[in-house]
Amino acid sequence: MALRNVQLGTETVLTHPDLVNLYGCSIGDGTKIGPFVEIQKNSHVGVRCKISSHTFICEGVTIEDEVFIGHGVMFTNELFPRACTPEGGLKTEADWSVVPTRIRHGASIGSNATIILRHHGRALRAGRRRGGGDARRARLRDRRRRTG
Repeated sequence: MALRNVQLGTETVLTHPDLVNLYGCSIGDGTKIGPFVEIQKNSHVGVRCKISSHTFICEGVTIEDEVFIGHGVMFTNELFPRACTPEGGLKTEADWSVVPTRIRHGASIGSNATIILRHHGRALRAGRRRGGGDARRARLRDRRRRTG
């Protein structure tokens, strides 16, 4: 089990603790996390959430309370990813700014969705649902649904 510098809430369930990679993050009370999940530093998962297997939650993601994240969901945190700087060297943490992502209370994201937010600090609003395979970058209004 790879748990480093993690704040785990009470009654948090790691279904296969040997098969998760959590570091520098916080997980709220009563949340369930499946196998093969990575949650990076400076990320937060709220209370009573369900994070399904094979999900990647990168730095800068905030998931509010009672959110469902399906299998294989991928979050991104950079608008224009590149491996190298204009000078040809490999990028380091100093070479980009994290774009924060917020998933609002009660939202649901279906399996195999990739969350790419178009603008700095955008959020998937409360009660919204993104269906399986969705990789769109559009903004959804409250209580709306979109599928891929």
